[in-house]
Amino acid sequence: MQHWNLQQLETPGGSRSPLVLDAADETARAVLIGLEPGQSLGDHQVKEHAFLVVLEGQVRAEAGGEAVDAEAGSLLRFSPDERHSVSSAEGARLLMLLAPWPGAGHYRGSL
Repeated sequence: MQHWNLQQLETPGGSRSPLVLDAADETARAVLIGLEPGQSLGDHQVKEHAFLVVLEGQVRAEAGGEAVDAEAGSLLRFSPDERHSVSSAEGARLLMLLAPWPGAGHYRGSL
């Protein structure tokens, strides 16, 4: 068993320094992200299913022309290749799970 206290781990620099908690091939990747006030994860997409848990604060998530304001305790899911963005006016702490890891077509740095 592995254990992390997500309230005590640091994410200095906010979105510029996400903390990969675990990344096991063919299962999932867990990433802790801190958004400082005004920071965002700009319009992007990933090859995996992306589950985003709001641990602290509030975020605005946009995907497919829809926008959702999500507070602590919310769970969001984005489909593979779905373009989306996440921003926080006041700051937030997020847990992102990507599954399966890596998703089909994910660039792994080797050709």
